[in-house]
Amino acid sequence: MLTYNDLQQRCCAFASALINAGLRPGDIVSVMMRNTHHVLEAHYSVPLAGGIINAINTRLDSKSVGYILDHSTARFLLVDAESVGVACEAVALVDHKIKIIITGMADCPKELVDYEEFLATCSGNSCPTVLEDEWSPISLGYTSGTTGKPKGVLCHHRGAYINSLGNVLAARMDDRTNYLWTLPMFHCNGWSHTWGVTAVGGTHVCLPRIDPEYIMQLIEGEGITHMCAAPVVMKMMLHWAEAHNYRLSQPVRILTGGAPPASRTIIEMEEIGFQVIQIFGQTETTGPSLIWEESPDHEMLSIQDRARLKTRQGHRHVTVEGAIVANPETLQELPRDGTSMGELMLRGNSVMMGYLNDPDATNVALRGGWFHTGDLAVRHPDGSFEIKDRAKDIIISGGENISCLEIEEVLHLHIDVQHVAVVARQDEKWGEHPCAFIELKPGAEKITEVELIEFCRGHLAGFKIPKSIIFGVLPKTETGKIQKFLLRERLRHFDQVVEVRK
Repeated sequence: MLTYNDLQQRCCAFASALINAGLRPGDIVSVMMRNTHHVLEAHYSVPLAGGIINAINTRLDSKSVGYILDHSTARFLLVDAESVGVACEAVALVDHKIKIIITGMADCPKELVDYEEFLATCSGNSCPTVLEDEWSPISLGYTSGTTGKPKGVLCHHRGAYINSLGNVLAARMDDRTNYLWTLPMFHCNGWSHTWGVTAVGGTHVCLPRIDPEYIMQLIEGEGITHMCAAPVVMKMMLHWAEAHNYRLSQPVRILTGGAPPASRTIIEMEEIGFQVIQIFGQTETTGPSLIWEESPDHEMLSIQDRARLKTRQGHRHVTVEGAIVANPETLQELPRDGTSMGELMLRGNSVMMGYLNDPDATNVALRGGWFHTGDLAVRHPDGSFEIKDRAKDIIISGGENISCLEIEEVLHLHIDVQHVAVVARQDEKWGEHPCAFIELKPGAEKITEVELIEFCRGHLAGFKIPKSIIFGVLPKTETGKIQKFLLRERLRHFDQVVEVRK
């Protein structure tokens, strides 16, 4: 148990030690660790020292980590015992020198530096000087890899500050908040909650790995009030709760994002006592930018209708300057009629500085004074936003546009379906058609492709029904995002083999 006074002393010591070890303003300090207080400390220590924190996905392989370390020119790497093997292999792939600092290893190899011993090299109790320019970079986050090669997103101190306050306002956090770290801190710096929870004086409860039973124990034992989780984590919690006939003793506000949750998942979570709040954000916006909040009118609706509304991404944070659905070429805002589909665009202080060493991609993403999210959305008459799909995920079949998300929402209604991903598949007649990849729930009875297609007929127009369904475990990132680019590669390889056989 650490107090905020303890945290301040340790952060000042780490910042001082980094400077003594040669850190210069603007240097990158990478962190590759599970959710522990060490990662939280790094989110304060590195900026205090004038550095830029680069939190790395702990599930990446050494080649991917090596690319990030090389591209960012990181000078320090903070790792835990579980990640040290991959980290050392990654550092060996990089030409420049990187100092590795490790936690949780009893016998630290001499080529590495023990974290606690490193803290002891600080210069007394002094903290580095205050920030001189709030527009200087605070973090470098690499995109999640759902579309291939990651880009380095630079965000500044002002954006992190503004976004953190927007988060705690939207999530209704205060000094009575007990926040459970089910969300990886490496993902968008924990959606800025690393800084936001501290801003209101809440309690951070760190969780190194996802374990549904332990999550439920911490919720009850620590009096958890808030947490974040991708839909895949919520489903893990639901399966455990169902198996143990469990229901919360007090409500917990759970923010979900990364991938839109199915309305069925929302209903089941609320039935066991969670208050589900949909959010939307990207690495490029320093975390969440939109949030769905219920109004008093929604209390009159059925739980099914409320859940359908909650699958929307909601309204912009008060700290986000602008959010529109517009034509991406003309930047003309579209009508708020719930049907006119365009690109979701954002602007404000929380938008990134740009992509590291990639001015062309930066100019494309920020053209016209707006950040182009790449998400296709509609805006409803009440002003709320609803994402229909990623621009690249829209399927064009026989000249008709088909939303993958719409099909996925329907397939999620089937009682035996755990995870769904719909992608375009080549079609000789229609150009392409929807292909659904299905991961069944553990212990579910085996269902056939024909049965699922028939199930869809009761919910979808004929041209939207998947023509092919493939069963198996779906590839996911650490944050629960399904890696559709891997599924597309799998399809291309399969179709090429079929073509050769013909």
